[in-house]
Amino acid sequence: MGDKNIINDMDIEQYKTNIPPSFLRFAEQIKGNSPVAVHSMYVVVSVLTPDFNPDGSDINSLIVVEEHQLDFLDFLITLGKEFREHRVAPPLVMTAEYIDHSLDVFPIEFFNFQAIHHTLFGDDLLGRLQIVDKHLRLQCEREIKAKLLWLGQIYIETLGDRNRLSEKLAASITGFFPLFRAIIHLAGKDAPLGCKEVLQTFGATVGLESDIFARIHQMKIAGEQVAQMDELSSCFSSYYQATERIAHYVDQLSC
Repeated sequence: MGDKNIINDMDIEQYKTNIPPSFLRFAEQIKGNSPVAVHSMYVVVSVLTPDFNPDGSDINSLIVVEEHQLDFLDFLITLGKEFREHRVAPPLVMTAEYIDHSLDVFPIEFFNFQAIHHTLFGDDLLGRLQIVDKHLRLQCEREIKAKLLWLGQIYIETLGDRNRLSEKLAASITGFFPLFRAIIHLAGKDAPLGCKEVLQTFGATVGLESDIFARIHQMKIAGEQVAQMDELSSCFSSYYQATERIAHYVDQLSC
């Protein structure tokens, strides 16, 4: 997979202007002042998509260091105090060895990092990742079945509280999109960047009406809640049933 473009480079190119100058200053501070050797740094996922909201979205990054040292984490803390008001999320810090030994454990995460990243400086290690489809399918199965269990739990846990259940459903949708991109790839198709396009492609791929996922996604974007409990129960039921169908689809995938 490492030598294949999962998402066309030109698709990402048009969204590099989303990266604000404050974040580029953050990267320059790391490049020029790090107390340890830094192999490379990347900006990843949402900032490089049409879904990025400069007023509400955090900017996520990944830093590859030659070796983990507490000095570097302390250095990031000092930068965090300066840049947190600019929505710079705490970066993921890894070594190349950690990445190499974790591709079979977190293939969905690394698949999405590979698919949606821009190298700020250093060697493009993410672009050369070799992710095994068998490992990717296994994590997809584990993740979707875990979501089924979680949905059942939160329905009970919220004790019929409409506001709490609405909030939990809206918050849950974010974790579906990396999973959907991975399943689209396993089905032999190119994974889109934007959430709307992901839902359209995923629905056509799996043979599933994706309206309920679009509804929950809109709830999250707008910060809205379902007005009536019977409507919310219907929404939850559709969400759960659609997740069940996805679990069945992933069960049938062969890699």
